[in-house]
Formats: sequence, structure tokens, C-alpha cells
Amino acid sequence: MTSTPTLDEQIRVSQRSSVSLHFARVAATQRDTTALKYQDRTWTYRQLDQAVTVAAAQLRDLQLQPGDRVAVMGKNSDTFLILFLAASRAGLVHVPINFALTGPELEYLVTDSDAAVLIVDDEYADTVDDIEQTAQLKHVVRMSEMLHHIETGLETGESVAELVTTHDFDAAEESDLAQLLYTSGTTSAPKGAMLTHRALLAHYNGVIPALDFTRDDNPLIAMPLYHSAAMHVFAIPYLFLGATIRLIRVPDIAEILERIEAEHIGSLFLAPTVWVPLSQHPDLGSRDLSTLTKVQYGASIMPVTVLQRLRDQYPEIGFYNCFGQSEMAPLCTVLRPEEHDARPASAGRAVGTVQMRVVDPETGRDVAPGVPGEVQYRSPQLFSGYWNKPDQTREAFMDGWFRSGDLVVIDEEGYIEVVDRIKDVINTGGVLVASREVEDAIYRHEAVAEVAVVGRPHEKWIEQVTAVVVLKDGYDHVTDEDIRDLTRKYLARHKVPGHIEFVTELPRNQSGKLLKRELK
Repeated sequence: MTSTPTLDEQIRVSQRSSVSLHFARVAATQRDTTALKYQDRTWTYRQLDQAVTVAAAQLRDLQLQPGDRVAVMGKNSDTFLILFLAASRAGLVHVPINFALTGPELEYLVTDSDAAVLIVDDEYADTVDDIEQTAQLKHVVRMSEMLHHIETGLETGESVAELVTTHDFDAAEESDLAQLLYTSGTTSAPKGAMLTHRALLAHYNGVIPALDFTRDDNPLIAMPLYHSAAMHVFAIPYLFLGATIRLIRVPDIAEILERIEAEHIGSLFLAPTVWVPLSQHPDLGSRDLSTLTKVQYGASIMPVTVLQRLRDQYPEIGFYNCFGQSEMAPLCTVLRPEEHDARPASAGRAVGTVQMRVVDPETGRDVAPGVPGEVQYRSPQLFSGYWNKPDQTREAFMDGWFRSGDLVVIDEEGYIEVVDRIKDVINTGGVLVASREVEDAIYRHEAVAEVAVVGRPHEKWIEQVTAVVVLKDGYDHVTDEDIRDLTRKYLARHKVPGHIEFVTELPRNQSGKLLKRELK
């Protein structure tokens, strides 16, 4: 016989909050407003909320218990977004996986997270088959199967309210894990950043005012949802506002430009790795972008020359620089549109939910304005540590502050400018050189499409400044000396690349981050 909950227990349940519960509250008010458009499917808020419940029930039918990890691997889709909210509703931990991973890298994430089930895009099913046995997965489910279950559940009129009661959905506490967000692994093996419901809800509260989001923005989401920026800075905050989202499968530049014009898109986030080729795309000049008023960039450093070119060409668009990292859910600082003229290279100031300091990484003492130091954070949106990695968790903190690993300078008004990742700073002859500064100089050459600068081991100089360059089509005649001649105009002698190598492409992960460890 079940005992009657005490008054304190009833109040605690009434006060409960989680990502999916908050979405349910929004859906209850927005109801027939269009929430999501993907391919030829359109979901109202009521339909999307019901789909989340049906998907959550399907996850529970796989014999999953609250706290179990659910890995999801695929390109953007309505199903991918539904599954994130469904995992929350069922009290499970969502583990997004880069769909480009194969073999040992994929097996590592599945095994490290101890995922009980992996839901995968049909096109990557063979990739998962290769690791299914060694990763000891209980279930592998194709994304198309999950979508079929969702659509069938809605079409048959299954009582969603009964599903909620039967399965005790939305029972997660704010302190429970909502997601294991694996770091990009650009310098070492990926680590699972543990993000609670409390952390994500705090993050959304910081994002919305920092980026001036409104429910009428009509955003287009093109960057991969497995990455924290697309999911937690754009998709979920916009849904919490009751906005209508257009989601596309991959960031195809021609489709992005077409959608902006045809669907009157007002807000667009892209990584610099997409902004750079978009700024050079032949369709750019012929498309009507007049409805686009908010543009956001982030996830890697935007070349200032490319940014200025876009701002000059589209002065009516407000540009927002978004800076952060996975452990912070991820947004930490924003440079607003009106701040770009005075500080085009700045990453802005801390958002309202983040406390920030810049210190000497050895002593922990605050650095003076203009002196490089490590940026560190305290915030309710901060992760709860690395999954099963207590030693690395301890190393990530200094006196209660999270160590970002980013080298920045800060000015008197609290604006930061990113110098480099601390691990990417080049030590040449005992003098430290920021790879970003060299990259910005090389980007000034009209022939350069992309560039990455790293330190190559050198017997005399410890490390040699080395530039790896991708040339634009039609510039095959450009030589390494041509590049050096230009950089000498902007850089001190010791910063000019001693070695320049031309390649057809740079190694990047699917979220657009440059894999400098592969170049090194």
C-alpha cells in the first residue's frame, strides 16, 4: 500500500524543474504555434511535446532505468532534437556523439559513457555494427525506427497523459545529470563533461538576454545538434521562448542562403568554418538577406578580416561573437553588435550567469589589463566534473575556479580578447608566439582560403612557427615566400613562419574545430 506523500514532499515535487519539464510548460501555453520545421515535417508545440513523451516511453520500454546513458549519433533531424528532450523526460542521460566518428574513437565514447543504448542514423548503422559487440551495448536502434514509433504512437491516439502517469515522467531533480557532453578532444582524448538540469537551465537563462533572442526571430539552425552550441545556445533557448525553428540536416551553404531568402530567416548561427566559405560563395550576392537581422558566430576563432568583410557588406545585420566551452554548457562571453566597431577582435564580456577572472596560470594571481593570462570561471551553469575522471576534474580547478585553458587579455572594462589555447602557444627560441596572431596576418593574403599555425619541433629554436595553408581556387601559383612577404608587414621577425606547407584541406571535427594535434 502506497503512503500518502507528506506536505513537504508534495511541495518539493511541485517545485521540481528539469529541461523537459520546462519545455512542457512552454508547450502548454504555445500549443498550436509552430515549434519546429524539418524537411517536409512541421511540429506544433503540442505535437512536439507529445512526441517527446512517446519517445520517452519507447526509451523506457528498452528496460532503461533513470540515470542510464542513451547515446545518440546522427546528423540534424527532428528526431535527434526530440530524443534529447525525451531522455530528459525519462530521467536518462543524453550522450550526443559526433556522427563522423568510427572504429576506436566511436567505441571509446560509447564504452567510456557506459551507454546502454545507441540510437543511430540509418546511414551510420554499419559503422555502429563494427563496435556493437565490443562496446557491450544492450540495444542499437535506428533513427528511422524511433521516428516510426513516435509517429505511430501519435497516430493511434495513445493517451499521452496515461504514459506520463504510468512511467512517472519528469521526475528528475535539478541536481540529476541531463547530459554527458564530450569535449572535442582537439588536444587529448575526449572527456565527458557532466551537465545537470540545473546547469543547463541556468545556461539558458543567461543565453536569452545576452543574445537578444525573441520568439519572433525565426531562426535557422544548421550547425550539428550534437555540439553544445547548436543545441544549448540556440535550439533549446529558442524553444523555451516559443519561437519557430527551421532545422536543416547539414550546414550546406547554398541551402542556407536559399532558406534565408525563401523563409525570411531572421537569426543565424554558423561556425567560422562555415562563415569563411559562405563569405566567398557565388550565391551570396544574388540572395535577398534583408530579413536577417541577427548573426552569431563562435565555436572557433573567426578571422577578423573575414568578419570585417561581412560587416561592411551587410551593415544592417547585428553580429554577435559567442565564446565558451563544453564544460560551461557552453556560452561564457558575448561581444554584442554595437561593441564590434571598437573591439572587432574581442570575445566580449561575461554573460549575466558567469563570473570571470583572468589570472597567471601558475600563481592564480590576477593579471594586469593587457597582460596575457588564463580565463577562469565560476557559474551555476558549470559542469559537475568529468565522467569517471576524478584526477582530471581536480586538475581543472584552481581555488574553486574552473580553468578554461584559454589564454586571453582583459581590458579595464572587462572585455577579453583570445590570444590562443594555452597548449597552442608556440615557444620559439624562448619567446612565446600566439598562433592566432600569425593566422590573422596570413588571412590578409587574397589567395588564402584557410590557414592553421602550429609549432613544429626544431633543434635550435625549440619550436618553429609553421603555417599550413589552403589556397583558394585559381591561386596555385602562390609560393611560401609570397606568404612570408605579406606577414613581414604585420609581424615581428620571430613570428614570421619559418615553414609553410600547402594542403588541400585542414583536419577538423564535425563541429568545425580545427584538430591541431593532427597537424602537429
